[in-house]
Formats: sequence, structure tokens, C-alpha cells
Amino acid sequence: MTQDLLESVKDGVAVLTLNRPDRLNAMSRPMLDALLEALARLAEDPEIGAVVLTGAGRGFCAGGDVKAMAEGREFGGTTLEEKAQALRARMETSRWLHEMPKPTIAMVRGAAAGAGLSLALACDLRVASDTARFAPAFARVGYSGDFGGSWFLTQLVGSAKARELYYTADIVDAPQALALGLVNRVVPDARLEEETLALAGKLARGPRIALRYMKRNFNAAESGTLKDSLDLEAWHHTRCGMTEDHREAARAFVEKREPVFQGR
Repeated sequence: MTQDLLESVKDGVAVLTLNRPDRLNAMSRPMLDALLEALARLAEDPEIGAVVLTGAGRGFCAGGDVKAMAEGREFGGTTLEEKAQALRARMETSRWLHEMPKPTIAMVRGAAAGAGLSLALACDLRVASDTARFAPAFARVGYSGDFGGSWFLTQLVGSAKARELYYTADIVDAPQALALGLVNRVVPDARLEEETLALAGKLARGPRIALRYMKRNFNAAESGTLKDSLDLEAWHHTRCGMTEDHREAARAFVEKREPVFQGR
């Protein structure tokens, strides 16, 4: 087990904490390997309704470990093929955050830079402290970008703005990020955990089957046609109508009370 990633679970919410605070949670191989294992496991865990990704200390994640980059040992391997394959394997963390069948939330305090920003963008939602700073910093270290950041950023802010941010490596503060649609909420730093976990708890208590299909609908809509979306929505909507959660929600509506969802 590595201490580079911490995991806690409470009330159906799993919190994964990138834990290298002395390095602003710069990525390490043990951290990414542990993150990949945890996401795959939590995706299948029926007790988990939402996953929160955050960083220990004063930053979310500074991205790649620049010291390891300078020493040529960031992801291992010696040939171009070996290095690319090692990186690609660990980039599956972004796909799990984006595609796992339950909501994912990035809780961002301080810097989210480079690949650290990519991980935040891979989540369904982002709640940012007013101290948060977002930096597509790849150009500063002569890299083109990884962990899906160029794809996620294009989806969120459009191609022209995404290119500008990557090319210039400009830092975006929390109010600018909110205005751009880069984050969903900005809250005072002292209330970041409270606000994020309240949101995660609300999602975890929600109709989990319906949320799973909502996520699949939105992911399909990012690259599919209208016809594809209509077809998928018809199947998923009908499937949700056959769940106990739907029947409970309908009864609760008639009885003028809040529904109690069971994820069935």
C-alpha cells in the first residue's frame, strides 16, 4: 500500500485524497497506480454512490513531478514505445473518472495544474475554493498535454478558449473559472469540504440507477448525433421507469414527501 493516495468512505461517499502535500500532490507512479485500482473498485461497489477526488494540504495537484521529468524517470520505460505505453496505462484514471457509473466530483483547493487540472476536468463536477488556481501548464515545461485535458477542456469551454489556455499556459483564478464554465461552484475556502461533501451526499442519496444512465446519456452526447442521443434516452428512460426508485419517487410526489431511494 502507498501513502500517496488516501481513501475514506462515509454515508455512501468515497473520498480519494492525493497525498504528497510537500510536492503540491505532484503525481507519482504509486499514486496513479493506487488511484487506478481504487476507481475501478469503487465503480463496482454497490455501497458507493459518489466519488470525491481532492488533494492534501494547500493544493489539488501540481501535475507531473518536474523533478522526475528532469531525471527522465517520470513514468518508466526506456524506448519511446515503452514510455508512451506506461503513460497511457496510467491515463486510464481520467477515463474511469469520466465514465465510471456514478457521479465524480473534484474538490479543488489551491493549484490544479497540468495533468492535475486534467484529472479535475475528468470529473463530472468541480467545486472550487476561492483560493483555487487552474493552470494548463504544459507549455511551461515543453509538453503538449496528457490525461485527456485537451479533450475535457474543449468540451467545457470550446475549442478556441481551450487552445488559448494551452498555448499561453495562463493561470485562471476561481472567479474566472466559474465565468468560463470550468467549475460548477466557487465557495469560501473554509467551507470547501462542507459544501462539496453535502453535494456528494445528495448525489449518493439520489436514484443511483437513474444517475448512472444520466451519466451515460451525457457522455454519449459529447460525441454522438442527436439521433443517437434520442435512441439512448428512450432505452434508458424506459429502463429507469421499471425501477423501485421511480415507483418510490412517484408515490412520494403524490404523498407530498421526499422520496427515499434505495438504488434499486
